[in-house]
Amino acid sequence: MKKYLTWLFTVLRILVGWHFLYEGIIKLMTPGWTSKLYLMGSNWIFSDLFHRMSESQAIVNAVDFINIWGLILIGFSLFIGLAVRWSSIAGAVLLLFYFVAYPPIPGHTFGATAEGSYLWVNKNLIELALLIIFAVLSPDFFYGIDRLIKRWKEEKPHAPVPTIKKEGVPLQRREVLRDLVSVPVLGAFAYAVYRKRRWDSFERKYLTANADATSGATLKTFTFSSLGDLKGQIPKGKIANMDLSKLIMGGNLIGGWSHARDLIYTDKLVKAYHTDERVMMTMQLAEKCGINAILTNPALCRIINKYWRETGGKMKFISDGGASEESIRTSIEGGACTIYVHGGSADRFAYEGKIDEIAKYLEMIRSYGMPAGIGAHRLETIKACVEAGIKPDYWVKTIHHHNYWSAKVDLERQTTVDQGFKDNIFDFTPQETIEFMNKLEEPWIGYKTLAAGAIQPKDGIQYAFNNGADFVCVGMYDFQVVEDCNIVLDSLANVNRIRPWRG
Repeated sequence: MKKYLTWLFTVLRILVGWHFLYEGIIKLMTPGWTSKLYLMGSNWIFSDLFHRMSESQAIVNAVDFINIWGLILIGFSLFIGLAVRWSSIAGAVLLLFYFVAYPPIPGHTFGATAEGSYLWVNKNLIELALLIIFAVLSPDFFYGIDRLIKRWKEEKPHAPVPTIKKEGVPLQRREVLRDLVSVPVLGAFAYAVYRKRRWDSFERKYLTANADATSGATLKTFTFSSLGDLKGQIPKGKIANMDLSKLIMGGNLIGGWSHARDLIYTDKLVKAYHTDERVMMTMQLAEKCGINAILTNPALCRIINKYWRETGGKMKFISDGGASEESIRTSIEGGACTIYVHGGSADRFAYEGKIDEIAKYLEMIRSYGMPAGIGAHRLETIKACVEAGIKPDYWVKTIHHHNYWSAKVDLERQTTVDQGFKDNIFDFTPQETIEFMNKLEEPWIGYKTLAAGAIQPKDGIQYAFNNGADFVCVGMYDFQVVEDCNIVLDSLANVNRIRPWRG
């Protein structure tokens, strides 16, 4: 039985060693690899320590060195069976840090590589347990260099060489071969790494050097901004008693409302991309950048509450569900900090001459002790509310120019509430909007500032701030968050506006 156990433990040791060794080598061979973003993304018990470590380039360099060469040396040691006890202890400590940084606990795995579904137990914990077992076992339980050295010491190599050949010599040779069993496996490892590296090099060369210009649509290069590129925290303003970031996260993309004109598949594609973990990761990234509010529909109460519960996030929830009693109650129960009458609903009420409905829901929202706002696409809605003496705590009004190709009018629909615009224009009269909103004293959240993705963020955000918006609401994918935050910071630093800041 012990013989089989020895083979079993030897195979397990080689497999763990293979994993460590390749993890180290691939980091060594990856240009620019750094642990900085990994440290920045941690959000469990020692996250403050990891975050402080990430702020010092000298510490990051040291952590990178320890990670790369620690993995390589531990992996090589386990592979050949040399100093297994000490390398197992070192590997267990390294894995413990990995586990603490990104534990497999709901809400604490963002930023870690995910190849499956975990709950408290993941590969780091399993390998850590194996290494602890390796550390307490005698070298006799493994075929490897340690066992070879131990046997050599026990055989007293300085004893006189016997003149008669003993029958145990073939057995000793077999023992030596068993202890060197990892050598051919190490050769297989080297060959596998060589083939993998050769294919990776070929793939990069093929994609970058031999791209066909006539079919270049299949070859795109994206620059994904990371926290390391962030220029600073988003500043805040006030609406009533609330401190809100000047950039507010829009919820349409997360909810699957893509406004993609005639691309009928896009809503489903956006929903498929935004898994619960992806949504929570995006909100967490936004919070790290200083964004402290998301403006969205009460239909997303579930995921917002899941985010709060699992991550401890503090993202404020601005609900657009202020156009019915049921929606207001759902928003309140979902933890909204403020509610406003949705722009589409307010437009419809105003178009049908039911301004009193807007006033009714405004007071209903205030009865719960929270600020209440009014949203609108049509400027006529805002004007009608002002003329009726309705005074919200803030306005949520579309603002964007029409300098993009799909900004066209459907002449056959000009008499309807949308004034002849399809799903392509959201501020129907931008210059009139600017002139009228400049006269109002309440804070203004500008939304649809990018015309649902038709305008470049740098252009649309600067336009909104220059022309009177006090806050901008922008829907963002995770890979756009840092870039959009930097654009907001640059826009605020170079703002040129007539309307005084409100809030």
